[in-house]
Amino acid sequence: MPSKEKFIITGGKKLEGDIKVRGAKNAAFAVLAATLLTDQECEIDNLPLVGDVMVMLDILKKIGVRHRFVGKRKIVIQAKKLYPGRMPHELVEKIRASILLWGALPSRVKRFVMYKPGGCSIGARILDPHVEALGSAGIISKQKNGYLEILRKDSISLRREVVLSEMSVTATENVILASVTRKGVTEVFCATLEPHVQDMCHMLNKMGAEISGIGTNTLVIRGVEKLKGVSHTIIPDPIEMGTFIALAAATKSHLTIRNCVPEFIKFDMLKFKEAHVTLKVKNEKTAQFGWGYRTADIEVFPSHLKAVKKVHNLPYPGLCPDVLPMFAVLATQAKGVTLIHDWMYEGRLKYIDELKRMGADAFICDPHRALITGPTPLEGKEITSFDLRAGAVLLIAALCAKGETIIYNAHQVDRGYESIEARLRKIGAVITRAA
Repeated sequence: MPSKEKFIITGGKKLEGDIKVRGAKNAAFAVLAATLLTDQECEIDNLPLVGDVMVMLDILKKIGVRHRFVGKRKIVIQAKKLYPGRMPHELVEKIRASILLWGALPSRVKRFVMYKPGGCSIGARILDPHVEALGSAGIISKQKNGYLEILRKDSISLRREVVLSEMSVTATENVILASVTRKGVTEVFCATLEPHVQDMCHMLNKMGAEISGIGTNTLVIRGVEKLKGVSHTIIPDPIEMGTFIALAAATKSHLTIRNCVPEFIKFDMLKFKEAHVTLKVKNEKTAQFGWGYRTADIEVFPSHLKAVKKVHNLPYPGLCPDVLPMFAVLATQAKGVTLIHDWMYEGRLKYIDELKRMGADAFICDPHRALITGPTPLEGKEITSFDLRAGAVLLIAALCAKGETIIYNAHQVDRGYESIEARLRKIGAVITRAA
């Protein structure tokens, strides 16, 4: 059943002004997991204050990790002593990112038990790639009745080859976390190279790790005995960049999106340009506390949208799976027919039915594909957010729609977007939250 907490939105208004991209939620998970590899203090800046990250911090606190805020989005965190037996299953089951404890904890704890991770209900998210990859790195895992029993083998080959059975971001991160303090050399093939994977690797190297091949599909990790504390700033969120570009384009608004990293969303921007979204990159500069990436502002102008014939997700540097749904709402306002193809998740297209309730001309072909014909005027309705990114899609649709829209399960959006209604109000949105 949907929760009663809801957004109430009056749509059909043009938005105007600036909106700033916050820290990347997915990078925050990896960075927080990496702090477990040392008993020294780490200072983490640009932490996104979103629901899922707060859950991750709660899990870490329960197992003995201490943290304190020294700024609005800056924390000092220290994993001096770890007690995995205190890990709360009700929190582990809330977020998929808890899976990163699987790779991080064996560097400090020889044996432990944890519950299987949770997260959005968007389809089958198998654990086999993690079991296989971590097994090759000397971490033995057994699945039993909703639990994972995890054991670190201390007697292993000094040269290990890990071939990921699928290009899984979290499996890549887990292998890296499990290998950086293991004796010998670990070669990882078919690794993912998403910006948040690179962010974690650069942080680990600052801590004393020896990871080469960052930003490629083949990583070489030379194990070191110990890691030290670090000061690290989390990258800006590529998913927020894509979300806000789609928001501006769909509502035909003039918005400037601050703190973007264009190189992280090159393919996304290609698709936006195919949709005839008029945008301009300006004020580009090297990030002061980054690892060589360049930040910029992206100005989006009111545009006459044209349908992109086909949009589908791809491993990075292709289209991010979490940005793909934004193209569905964009397609409702574009002239022509768009095929949305989500080959990764068979349960993610539930938001299409909610768009149809608002008047979208959409047809779900099968669990992975939907056809959307536009432009179609949307009307305010009572609708439900079934997962995090669906919530963002429906927010954009509601801001496009004529009249009042009520979106239930507002907490889903809070999981990945910080103070979203306050940020939207600053650019002219009429949005409130009600219990």
